[in-house]
Amino acid sequence: MSGISRFWKLSVAAIAGFAFVGGIAAQTAPPGPLAKGTHLITLGTRSGPQPTATRAQSSNLLIVNGTLYLIDAGDGVARRLARGGYAIRDIDLVFITHLHDDHTDGLIPLLSVQYDLGRTKAVGIHGPPGTETLVRAALQYLQVNSDIRISDGTATVPVAKMVAGQDLGTGTVFHDANVTVKTVENSHFHFPPASPAAGKTKSYSYRFETPDKTIVFTGDTGPSDALTELARNADMLVTEINSFADFKELAIKNGRWNRLSPEEQSGYEHHMTQEHLSAEEVGKMAARAGVKTVVLTHIPATADPNEDYKRYAAAVKKSFSGQVLIANDLMQF
Repeated sequence: MSGISRFWKLSVAAIAGFAFVGGIAAQTAPPGPLAKGTHLITLGTRSGPQPTATRAQSSNLLIVNGTLYLIDAGDGVARRLARGGYAIRDIDLVFITHLHDDHTDGLIPLLSVQYDLGRTKAVGIHGPPGTETLVRAALQYLQVNSDIRISDGTATVPVAKMVAGQDLGTGTVFHDANVTVKTVENSHFHFPPASPAAGKTKSYSYRFETPDKTIVFTGDTGPSDALTELARNADMLVTEINSFADFKELAIKNGRWNRLSPEEQSGYEHHMTQEHLSAEEVGKMAARAGVKTVVLTHIPATADPNEDYKRYAAAVKKSFSGQVLIANDLMQF
């Protein structure tokens, strides 16, 4: 039995609904109840912000002893939850890594569905500075529908009572019977002092410690000593992956690159080479942190429509001896 199989045991009764990818069982059919233990579902695995037909944008679902925790809410998250058969109404807690739109665009549709399902308990939306501002803006949009529903008699509770935003600091930021959540600021943002976002927001990575596993979500980041330490000895590192060369090749092919000004082209190159992780950098970080398994997500679109991304995993393996898995939407680990 492989090491990853020993770590992530699945019930024999469920095996018929699973396909094996890279040595781990990946469930794409609607699951049965996941009442015990820790389960990770990579709901959306595409980097953004441009939509693609085959993958939704960044979102992950962590289920611990039957309780649902959502990490990021990119475009398509509600549809992925519905397709996977997960109880959208029961999501109490959302943790946002940073406020780029490919990690938050699905938040309003998600909350709208929860409201229309008759949810009354507040959904806690936690994230870096600026999260409370984002939630207030989302509520302005949702309030229009809420007022109409209350007026036509199909709802009685204002949507504002259903949503609560919270800006988080770093360190241990949340604890309940299932998880202890820790955060660090990573290196995804380096704003010039006079820029509109300077001093207003940050980018976080999260460590979820459960009774049986420790899972770290990098979010978007460049190389980061703080993140490497956060990931120390984790069972699973769920990490973004990026390639500026692949981005530029696709952007040239579809005409986007030539529509950018020279300043924007330079900005993209700096952002993608300094504030994201290449496969080689993922491998070095995972090896230094001593993690057991790496899951590659936030996967970029490339010029090859049949890309299988195995070359990314191979590049990670140059420095990291553990298991490297390439996530697809609705894979379960």
